[in-house]
Amino acid sequence: MAGLKTLAGRTAVVTGGASGIGRGMAERFVQEGMNVVIADVEDARLRDTADAIGAHGVQTDVSDRASVGALLDATIDRFGAVHIVCNNAGIGPFGAIKDLSHADWKWMIDVNLWGVINGVETFLPVLLDNADGGWIVNTASMGGLSTFPGLGAYATTKFGVAALTETLAMELEADGGKVGATLLCPGPVRSDLGRSSRSRPGGVPADTGLADVLLEELPQYRDTLPWKDPAFAAGIVVDAIRQGELYAITHPEQYERVEARAGRILTAFGRQMTTGPA
Repeated sequence: MAGLKTLAGRTAVVTGGASGIGRGMAERFVQEGMNVVIADVEDARLRDTADAIGAHGVQTDVSDRASVGALLDATIDRFGAVHIVCNNAGIGPFGAIKDLSHADWKWMIDVNLWGVINGVETFLPVLLDNADGGWIVNTASMGGLSTFPGLGAYATTKFGVAALTETLAMELEADGGKVGATLLCPGPVRSDLGRSSRSRPGGVPADTGLADVLLEELPQYRDTLPWKDPAFAAGIVVDAIRQGELYAITHPEQYERVEARAGRILTAFGRQMTTGPA
């Protein structure tokens, strides 16, 4: 569908906006002449970032629907409208599935998947009421298009975000309105995702199977893929919003990972069409 061509004077909300890709998107929206609200669970960093980039900060726990509702209220009170919502807040510790506790799963799903659901559920009705339209950007990951050992819980949530966004985009298109959706699937982007445990509610339990990993220090990431700055990812997002694109991809170098997964699926289909069950 047609994207949002004009951004100046409109209002954007970015969760996880105090650092990383979220901050990059917020800074770009400010440069585009937008009113920008950033939300983050870390209040001190949130205030520092808001002051530094010229945004309005609202402390928010995206896993809490009431907190996301308060974010909407604060945005409307200050700017009177919302046009772009970036459900970007997320966590990314590693852990083998066999080692994960129930609490590990709950934390990952609460932030990465429920955080996006809460954002869509809360803001979509407001966007649909905008006469001049609106846009939702949901941050998934390359881990939402393909899998990797150690990222089972993370990929589970990001595949969910991908399914939610793809379905939402189809439904919005069918309705013929002025609201669209983009799925952001970043590869390696410089951020604080590798320090997620600092914000785990109640601290890090002794039985956790999740551990923070600084990807930029792992040879398979450091030496094989280009690391991008958040500003680069933000530019990809703005282009996708303006062009009405469903997918925002930062790293075409990871094409083969997605192709390989799709190939295995198509091979399984082909085998059954040719031979049928044993």
